[in-house]
Amino acid sequence: MVEVLRSGWIGTGPRTAKFEREFAIYAGGLHAISVSSCTAALHLSLLAAGVGPGDEVIVPAMTFVASANAVVHAGGTPVLCDVDPFTQNIEADEVARHLTPRTKAIIPVHFAGRAVDLSSLQPLADRHGLTIINDAAHAIETEHRGRRVTAFGTLTAYSFYPTKNITTGEGGMIVTDDDALADRLRVLRLHGLSADAWRRFSDAGFKHYESIEPGFKYNMTDMQAALGLHQLARIEELSAVRERVWSEYNAAFADLPLQLPAPVSPDDRHARHLYTVMLDLEQLTAGRDAIAHALHLERIGIGVHYRGVHLHPYYRDRFGYTPGDFPNASWISERTLSLPMSAGLTDGDATDVISAVTRVLGHFSK
Repeated sequence: MVEVLRSGWIGTGPRTAKFEREFAIYAGGLHAISVSSCTAALHLSLLAAGVGPGDEVIVPAMTFVASANAVVHAGGTPVLCDVDPFTQNIEADEVARHLTPRTKAIIPVHFAGRAVDLSSLQPLADRHGLTIINDAAHAIETEHRGRRVTAFGTLTAYSFYPTKNITTGEGGMIVTDDDALADRLRVLRLHGLSADAWRRFSDAGFKHYESIEPGFKYNMTDMQAALGLHQLARIEELSAVRERVWSEYNAAFADLPLQLPAPVSPDDRHARHLYTVMLDLEQLTAGRDAIAHALHLERIGIGVHYRGVHLHPYYRDRFGYTPGDFPNASWISERTLSLPMSAGLTDGDATDVISAVTRVLGHFSK
């Protein structure tokens, strides 16, 4: 970071380009286009895929609202789809129920770092001429059937938000093998200009630019890329720490009134981004929010990932959704609880989490 500041090149420049090259290699794609967030990555991917007014895009009902918001920003209509109650991912059969002649794309969200069954979803998309845009915000390391998720679909959007397995403070990346889409994405991310700042002011000399279309201010900076480069180099080391904490949690929580994260197929790799349990409310005297507050009082940071998209006022009111429309997502929304999962956790931290969860659930257990 200090070297970046001293270089005088703090915007989009050589380190951003290097981060793109190295991330493309790690993710298994030909092109990596850095952007300001995963939401920006989804938005631009939808535009590049031709999504606009009148088009529908299948989105999981159980995801962060950004997955659906990006469709709205592109001018399309997000069509929510229920998820499996154990994996929290969409499945091809359920997606098929929501297809119409207006469906243009599918956004599979690889929830918590678990791969969607893309080997089933891809043939469905191919039969109907649909674009798959992977929402891999949780899934940098994720693999399906021994391959990175970029091997399926057309575009994959990643997040480098502060809580993610790699962070650049804020930031995102789009990975694709399509040369034409990559070129358009590079134009769209920086005002629709024909050449970015690095190309215009590099050692090759000044070059004029032209505005090709009204693009966006979605570029990453070299300050962000400097963080990303160093974290990318350590990603497997950090992944091993999360894997160890995950195993400790599974062993410690096996007999508590909760549902552990579903096991992963031997052919898949889970990114271990979120450790999400489902509370067995029938065996507890308090609801999820009361238990979350009790853990907060024990100084344990928890999260709720997530309340279903259909339960938020904007989507509920605009599209007329009710909890019964997506029963699995509604069931998850009432019970889900995410416990601390980070490569920054020490052995003592993990022990504190285990002790507090055991104590709180014991207190509220019937």
